[in-house]
Amino acid sequence: MINYSLKDGVLLFQVSVVPRASRSEIIGAHNGALRVRIAAPPVDGAANEELLRVLAKRLSVPRNAVEIRGGLTGRLKTVRVSGAEKSTLRALTE
Repeated sequence: MINYSLKDGVLLFQVSVVPRASRSEIIGAHNGALRVRIAAPPVDGAANEELLRVLAKRLSVPRNAVEIRGGLTGRLKTVRVSGAEKSTLRALTE
C-alpha cells in the first residue's frame, strides 16, 4: 500500500527510484512508497526527468502537473501531483 496525502486536488506520495534499469516502468508498492524503475542514469537530472515523464503518462496528466518536492539527489523522492483525484492513485498501481 502506498502512503499518500490528498488535499484540495494535490496528491503527495513517496517514490522509490531504481535508476539504470533495462526499461522504465512502475513496479508497485514497496515499504509505503511507489517503486519505479528508470532506464536513465542519475546524471544531470536525467533520471528525475524520466521519472516525471513516466508518472505523468501513467496518470494522464500534463508533465508540468507532476513535480519532485523532496529528494532530488536521493533514491527516495516526494512527488506532488496537481489536479489529482482519489482515482488518480489507483492508476499508479494498475
